[in-house]
Amino acid sequence: MPDSQPIVPVILSGGSGTRLWPMSRAEKPKQLLSLTAEETMLQLTARRASGEQFGRSIVVANGHHADMVEEQLAAAENSAQALILEPVGRNTAPAIALAAIAAGGGAEPLLVMPSDHVITDVEAFHAAIRTALPLVQEGWLITFGITPDSPETGYGWLKVGEALAEGVHRVERFVEKPPREAAEAMLAAGGHTWNGGIFLFRADAFLGALASYAPDILHAAQQAMEKGKRDGARIWPDADSFAASPSDSIDYAVMEKAPRVAVVPVTMGWSDVGSWDALHAISHADAGGNVVRGDAVVIESTNCLVRAEAGKRVALVGVEDLIVVASGDDILVLPRGRSQEVKKIIEAMQKKG
Repeated sequence: MPDSQPIVPVILSGGSGTRLWPMSRAEKPKQLLSLTAEETMLQLTARRASGEQFGRSIVVANGHHADMVEEQLAAAENSAQALILEPVGRNTAPAIALAAIAAGGGAEPLLVMPSDHVITDVEAFHAAIRTALPLVQEGWLITFGITPDSPETGYGWLKVGEALAEGVHRVERFVEKPPREAAEAMLAAGGHTWNGGIFLFRADAFLGALASYAPDILHAAQQAMEKGKRDGARIWPDADSFAASPSDSIDYAVMEKAPRVAVVPVTMGWSDVGSWDALHAISHADAGGNVVRGDAVVIESTNCLVRAEAGKRVALVGVEDLIVVASGDDILVLPRGRSQEVKKIIEAMQKKG
């Protein structure tokens, strides 16, 4: 990495993670679970942004998770310089604004990462960061575009524009989650990436963009931090001030509007682990295509994902393409390929109270 200010990792850990119900719940969402390795998703995220080129992290989390977040970071040998505890969720743009203010609001490069993604090729990720840094130092807002390998309809896409430097391109267009036909066309055409939701920019560049394109968000974040309370690394933004902020993503609030937005396309073994199907796809399977974790017996069955928490036993015989998850008092059974429909289960349970 060039000689410059250390990169400040900003880890967004405010999500509820209901798509991986019943293991992931509001009280312990997926970023705090061990899903792909012995360590939790949060710990893996913290580790991939450690080393001499990185400073101490800033974590934005739900206030109810403060103890768990601190314990997990300590176990991963990562003590955050600030743990910002959101009083209410307001999407990514306000959360990042809080972190940019906490970082000092100056020329500090901020590496913004969701806490619940998988990146298997960390060296490729670090190489992409090095590629982006010269433009970041000039004030560009950088997003990392994931090289697509399927016509995915669950992600936003980016159209890659003119080259600005080796490996860095202007973002020509943001594409919302597309219908299948549009995704297939973009994949076939090339020149498009998935929008992975990982960003690199100077704190002042982001705050300046907010001032231009989402001043209400910037004002609410500034007021929330000015009136907030601090105890050691923990920061409690003022609840009323932060609640006044519009709820908006960084893409809508800034990235789709600012003129100096660039993308670094990268292949780095990325997944947002957004469903049980996604977890099956990235996990090591046995000879029959089964991914089995916990106390489970799988006989004459193929291509199943089975997870049984401690104290639960699951047995499958003669089935295929099933997802079976036993956690607490709840059991989930559904066909592979339909795990995005967990949200229907959540909605139905909420209606039942």
